[in-house]
Amino acid sequence: MKENKDQVAGLLLAAGGGRRLGGRPKALLPHRGRPLVEHAVAVLRAGGCARVHVVLGAQADAVRARASLPGCVLVDNPEWEKGMGTSLRAGLDSLADTGARAALVSLVDQPGIGAEAVARVLGAYEDEESLVSAAYAGVRGHPVLFGASHWAPTAATATGDRGARAYLRAHEEAITLVECGDVARPYDIDTEADLIHLE
Repeated sequence: MKENKDQVAGLLLAAGGGRRLGGRPKALLPHRGRPLVEHAVAVLRAGGCARVHVVLGAQADAVRARASLPGCVLVDNPEWEKGMGTSLRAGLDSLADTGARAALVSLVDQPGIGAEAVARVLGAYEDEESLVSAAYAGVRGHPVLFGASHWAPTAATATGDRGARAYLRAHEEAITLVECGDVARPYDIDTEADLIHLE
């Protein structure tokens, strides 16, 4: 199984500008003494993703300067203000011709989702046809694993802040749900009130 897991790249969407957080980029929010993007990359690596691509947008130069992301492929999304769909497209495009056969997509603003949830979703990977999602009390959430055969059609429907939602809804029956509610909490850091979740 390990050989298969090496074919899965972690894809971290970290381009958001934190509009409801006074324009503070989510990637640079402090968490445990370091930028949140570092924490999110560490979670992907600890969960089993040897390769990690990080999509940057808001204040990308500042993120590069202040966050330590060795070994990551940093992908610029100049259209980040148009929503998460553009980041998903940019990230999937960056994986073309890398040899990756699947992408495990996570969001920088969900620090309650740790390595154990990543490992569970990764463990359900089989091949390029795989479509796997974490679930919380049976409700689909992140991270989501997209086998390579899903990349182009997912990118084609990724618009605005909906990301892959439309594609996943249309392919509900093909998704393998992996329950993670016992090991992770899928809250988002969207508003000032949510900052209570950061340490």
